[in-house]
Amino acid sequence: MKRCIIIIILTISFITFKTVWAEGQPKYLQAVEFLTGYGQAELSEKKDYHIIPFSIDFDFNIKPLTKKIGFNPPSLVQFQIEPFLSLVAQPESNMEVGTSFLLKLGFLPEASKFQPYIKGGVGMIYISQHTLEQSTQYNFLTHLGTGFHYIFKKDNAVTLEYRFRHLSNASIKQPNLGIDAHFCLFGITHLF
Repeated sequence: MKRCIIIIILTISFITFKTVWAEGQPKYLQAVEFLTGYGQAELSEKKDYHIIPFSIDFDFNIKPLTKKIGFNPPSLVQFQIEPFLSLVAQPESNMEVGTSFLLKLGFLPEASKFQPYIKGGVGMIYISQHTLEQSTQYNFLTHLGTGFHYIFKKDNAVTLEYRFRHLSNASIKQPNLGIDAHFCLFGITHLF
């Protein structure tokens, strides 16, 4: 079952990636972000949970949709699909794999070289780490974050982001105490 879920998540990520690139530069795809960094969470019985994430974020412009409901700011309004793989360094060597879906809102006009933003969303995750906090290894995620892009070339930007992540199995099975992690992420963003 574990392998099946991992294969499904990786297949969805691959299909998304292939679809995005097979069509060249679709009208709605604005950027692809390559992010890594460091995350940490406290566990009650074991050493702290140390995470090294690797993600690819596909940023889609959803302003054509938001205009229809009367929301048309001059800043970024994006939907992100974020497949990720994380290495867990502590308390034991393990891994996480999943996909998140996020909404990102910018603060400055889209043409700005410096673009601060906030984001939030949900996702699915499989963790190979066994903890007392979680009775299942298949879990759900909620994210809240803030960060910025700094465009240093016409089509490239540096990205820095802080993110809070809550991991839970939505009370499918007990215990479900949740694991709250704090992340510092950085990377390169390619703009279309």
